[in-house]
Amino acid sequence: MNYQSAVKLLLIPLFAGWLTACEQEKPKLNLAGKAETQLPAFSFADLDGVQRSSTEWKGKVLVVNYWATWCPPCRKEMPLFIETQKAYGDKGVQFVGIAIDDPHMVQDFVDVFDISFPILLGNADAIKLSNRMGNRFDSLPFTAIFDQSGKTRYVQAGEMTQDQLNKQLIPLL
Repeated sequence: MNYQSAVKLLLIPLFAGWLTACEQEKPKLNLAGKAETQLPAFSFADLDGVQRSSTEWKGKVLVVNYWATWCPPCRKEMPLFIETQKAYGDKGVQFVGIAIDDPHMVQDFVDVFDISFPILLGNADAIKLSNRMGNRFDSLPFTAIFDQSGKTRYVQAGEMTQDQLNKQLIPLL
């Protein structure tokens, strides 16, 4: 066997390994940081000025979503949350939106999208709460999912997809 043939025989397995590695799915970067293990207590006003507390949804799978009307990914994922609330609401799932935005803009958005789950008005305290839930970069949108006992099950910085949401919610039902 000559030198060229030997080199070719050695390169074939290396090349095949490289191709296999390139085809493997890359892990997705989740910018969420370390979250508290339990749902932190919170209370914010809704669009009617009524204070709503996290204790109101005790015993439910709670999906808390931080969003704003000016945030394109927030606007894109909102119909998903509306439909998922309708589909799983009677199975013990409760979505709660915390808007980091002007109340008038939020009301207009809620009216246009016909949002049926509670929307609370956030402020600097809401940003701090999102940090406690794992939002280390103050990202919007940011979603945290808690089980029926209030244990943190999932946090997501950035837009959620139907597949991601179903993967997290269905085991909790």
